[in-house]
Amino acid sequence: MILPRRLPRILRSGRNWVALSVLAPVGMLVTSGLLLLEVRRDAWDKAEQTSKNLLQVIERDIARNVELIDLSLQAAVENLREPEAAGAGPKLRQLILFDRAATAKDLGVMLVIDADGDVAADAGAVPPRKGNYADRDYFQVHKARSDVGLHIGRPLISRLTGERMLPFSRRIANPDGSFGGVALGTLKLSYFTRLFDRISLGHEGAINLYMQDGTRVVRHPYVEADIGVNIAGTRNFDRFVREGGGAFVGTSVRDGVERHYAFTRVGDLPLVLNVAVATAEVEAAWRTKALGIAAVVLVLCGLTVTLSLLFGRELRRRAEMHAEMARLSRTDALTGLANRRRFEQVLARACEDARRTGNPLSLLVVDADHFKRYNDRYGHAVGDEVLKGLAGCLKAAVPRPGDLACRVGGEEFVLLLPNTDAAGARRVAERVHAQVSGLAIASAGIAPGAVTVSIGLATGITDADLYGLADAALYEAKACGRNQTRCASPLTGRSAGEPQFRLVGA
Repeated sequence: MILPRRLPRILRSGRNWVALSVLAPVGMLVTSGLLLLEVRRDAWDKAEQTSKNLLQVIERDIARNVELIDLSLQAAVENLREPEAAGAGPKLRQLILFDRAATAKDLGVMLVIDADGDVAADAGAVPPRKGNYADRDYFQVHKARSDVGLHIGRPLISRLTGERMLPFSRRIANPDGSFGGVALGTLKLSYFTRLFDRISLGHEGAINLYMQDGTRVVRHPYVEADIGVNIAGTRNFDRFVREGGGAFVGTSVRDGVERHYAFTRVGDLPLVLNVAVATAEVEAAWRTKALGIAAVVLVLCGLTVTLSLLFGRELRRRAEMHAEMARLSRTDALTGLANRRRFEQVLARACEDARRTGNPLSLLVVDADHFKRYNDRYGHAVGDEVLKGLAGCLKAAVPRPGDLACRVGGEEFVLLLPNTDAAGARRVAERVHAQVSGLAIASAGIAPGAVTVSIGLATGITDADLYGLADAALYEAKACGRNQTRCASPLTGRSAGEPQFRLVGA
């Protein structure tokens, strides 16, 4: 049969589709996860490269300005040795000692301070403004040591202008090498503020400039309380000093925010610069993309699962429909018994099994007596009720799972009994007669005992035509008065050409 043969293939294809429909969303999720990881890696690569570029630009700008200040300080120290400077008036002395760079916008004050700490020359005023700086750290450092070179002091508030400044100084030596004073130049902290304000690092981003000893020179965004704070000994700063340059992710001791730090020394100066970007802000754009991608993937997965469920349900419905069609192709529609096609298939297999095992096989052909009278007298509807009643009687008479009851014609039925000898078949025939004797159709006034059947029985283990023999026995039963069973049994001591079976009474 076509449908039963196709059914396993249909079911297998359905299972394959269901499996594929489960794997498809998984594959989409894995692919999306890999894509999101790649997007996240790109966001970090971009942040690291941006921080590195900013760090390089800022470092060069600061180093250049410090170099200009130092060149001006060196020029002032050298010019002090010129004989003309010693005997010149205040205006000329100012021109000799200080070049035009000393008046640059971001420079604070540039002074020559004598050995007593008093202002001897002032790049910003003639005559020089008054003040004594003997108490300043930079003055004490140069007075105590002659090998310092350029000294960068801690941030301070200028006594002349009141502004926050970063001091740079060089020692002035007398001809005999003794301490002769200090050349001082300062850089306004507002310079750093203007430089950093042009850079956007997000709400939690920061730029820091530290001295080698851990003192914070300036921070962006600018907070007055941050100036001069020392963070020496913290994990982040120790790494700045130890490695000199690089990048890492760490947590700020100032506010506890996790940031990506890119850091470097400023030229050869004892200054450490870092650009810090909050990790949350590095991943903010990635999170936005991730949410978008995740939403799309979830929608697609949901659609895939929904369509898969619908398709699976349709497959099950079709499989059930095909199974029902296959069942109907083997079932008699009126009685629910197996039909002739099913009978022929099972009979062929049963005969093959009997030949292989040597076990007997019995067949009963059952026919309703005078069935035409019921149709003629009561109508076909009652006749159908009689047939359905007979089907119930036959099913009740063969309770074994291996036995098969079939309707093979209008009012003709068969009972196929594997592994059953003639004696067992006769007992089944007796049960059939007993069941039929109690059949009644109350709606038509047919009482118990009114419906009878004739039965033909054949038993064998050879290639003999059991159905033909049982059918012949059935006609014998009808010829002998109906409502009885006749058996076709093998002959003993037969010769070649003789029939294998003869008819005997039940």
